[in-house]
Amino acid sequence: MSDVTKPSVDILTICLGKYDTFFNQFYATCQAKFLPEHNKNFFVFTDKKLTYYNNVTQVHQQKLGWPYDTMMRFKMFNRIKDSLKGDYVFFFNVNMNFLNIVDEKVMPNSNNDYLMGVNHPGFYSTDNTHYPYERNYHSNFYIPPGQGKNYFQGCFNGGRRYEFLEMSNILEKKIDNDMSKDIIPVWHDESALNWYYSKKNPLVLEPSYAYPENWSLPFNKNIVQLDKNKFGGHSFLRE
Repeated sequence: MSDVTKPSVDILTICLGKYDTFFNQFYATCQAKFLPEHNKNFFVFTDKKLTYYNNVTQVHQQKLGWPYDTMMRFKMFNRIKDSLKGDYVFFFNVNMNFLNIVDEKVMPNSNNDYLMGVNHPGFYSTDNTHYPYERNYHSNFYIPPGQGKNYFQGCFNGGRRYEFLEMSNILEKKIDNDMSKDIIPVWHDESALNWYYSKKNPLVLEPSYAYPENWSLPFNKNIVQLDKNKFGGHSFLRE
């Protein structure tokens, strides 16, 4: 198959506050090792001026503060929906470092409702009674005890453009509705993602695609989550 016929890919990431410290390494390793035979375009939501790269669009995003910088990500994505032209769209946290080639096995198909996510490294070996789903039944993202097959980490997810944007549109509206009732989901955008995926059949990637840097897990380190404590910690990075 020639490069021309391979699906094109849009990459989304959020780079607010001091998270710009991760961007150059994220870009370099993602460009080189994530679907390397595919055309990729990057869209970075940022309040900084980042290094210029030909295939990177910097989208100005005002800092909203914690937890809104993460919880409002679907609203951010929807702002640029008309600019997304890739066949597939993937979101990554900006502190992800790609160590090995990530090939087309991460691209979901019709069997997966054209969506994918990563099994959370902290919950891959437990059952759903231990998953930290949203348990406030007043929330749009409530998942009753006993339901749900997997717990997905919010740091890497995606799918075919239509299905990804459909998800973003639904989750933006439901988050806004929760906030109008003074409800903030327990794990913010991750709670919303897990609620949506509990009603779908997404492709489930093993924790090797979101491997915490200092952990010891029985998986290869394909994509590593860099330890934020080495860069000042959460509060410092969030400014």
